[in-house]
Amino acid sequence: MDWRILVVLGPIVLVVFWAAFNLGKAVIKGEASLFGKYGNNPFQ
Repeated sequence: MDWRILVVLGPIVLVVFWAAFNLGKAVIKGEASLFGKYGNNPFQ
């Protein structure tokens, strides 16, 4: 595998993973209002 591929894809993968991690934390806390003003937390 060419090292240039890792240089290009490495930061992209990190950013995508970090965004998914933060969105997951927001969903767990019920702050992500993707499904209306009440959020998508089923425990509200």
